[in-house]
Amino acid sequence: MKSHQSTQTMKPATAAKKLGVYLPATPAEFQEGVVSRDELNELQANPPEWLRELRANGPHPRPVVAARLGVSIAGLARGGVTEALTTEQIEALKQDRPQWLDKERATQAEVRKEAARLKKRDTERAEQNRESRS
Repeated sequence: MKSHQSTQTMKPATAAKKLGVYLPATPAEFQEGVVSRDELNELQANPPEWLRELRANGPHPRPVVAARLGVSIAGLARGGVTEALTTEQIEALKQDRPQWLDKERATQAEVRKEAARLKKRDTERAEQNRESRS
């Protein structure tokens, strides 16, 4: 008996998230269809012009905006940024350096510093546990 393997598909919203693009800015045929795993891999390997344009100029989804600004998604919300932004708008924010952006970047830096400290501590504990068992 042969096993029948069906093609794995995903909703356009999932595919857009995996591609790092803002779904409402994608072409209608992308938004209205389903995307197979093979199609997603092809889009990632050989992005069409519309995908290259979206990745370069936006509008970008909040996770991409947050990463480009060096803040968390929650930090964006606290700063009043709830919509997708274009690359131009992101660059303008970086130039203007509003107070909330500086504050959120500092908060994000502290979070990363604490995460690194905890990772180091856990690594050291794991090494001590291995040594004590030997």
